[in-house]
Amino acid sequence: MKRNIFSDVESPLEIFSDERGLIVDIFYKEKIDHVAFIKTKSGEIRGNHYHKETTQFTLILKGKVEYWERSINDAKSKTIYCGEGDIIISEPNKIHAFKYVEDNEMIVFTRGPRGGKDYEADTFRVENIIKKNI
Repeated sequence: MKRNIFSDVESPLEIFSDERGLIVDIFYKEKIDHVAFIKTKSGEIRGNHYHKETTQFTLILKGKVEYWERSINDAKSKTIYCGEGDIIISEPNKIHAFKYVEDNEMIVFTRGPRGGKDYEADTFRVENIIKKNI
C-alpha cells in the first residue's frame, strides 16, 4: 500500500501550512519500534526479503523508486512507482524489494523486531522478485 504525506493525508493526520512552510503529520498514535535512514545510488536494488512479525513503513525523502511486492504464497509481483513524500507500507509476510530509479534517500520506520542487534532477527531473504528486463 502507498500513500503520500503531501496529498493523501487523512484524519487524524494533518497538514499545517503558512508563509514559513509546512508541518506535515507522518504518523499519529502509531507504535514505532525502530527508525533508520537509508541512502542508495541510482540503479541499485535493496530488499528481496520479508518479515514474519514486522510492519515496515518507508518514507521516500528524495528520488524515485520502484517498489516490488508479493505475498509469500504468490508467484506474481506487483510494482508501485514512488517518489518524494510517498509512504510504502510493507506488511508481515509480504516479500518486498526496491529498485532505485534515481539517487535516493528514505527513512524506514518499523513496528516489530528490526533495529540494532535485532536487525536480521525477523528478516527472511528470498530470490530476487524484480524482473530483470525493466
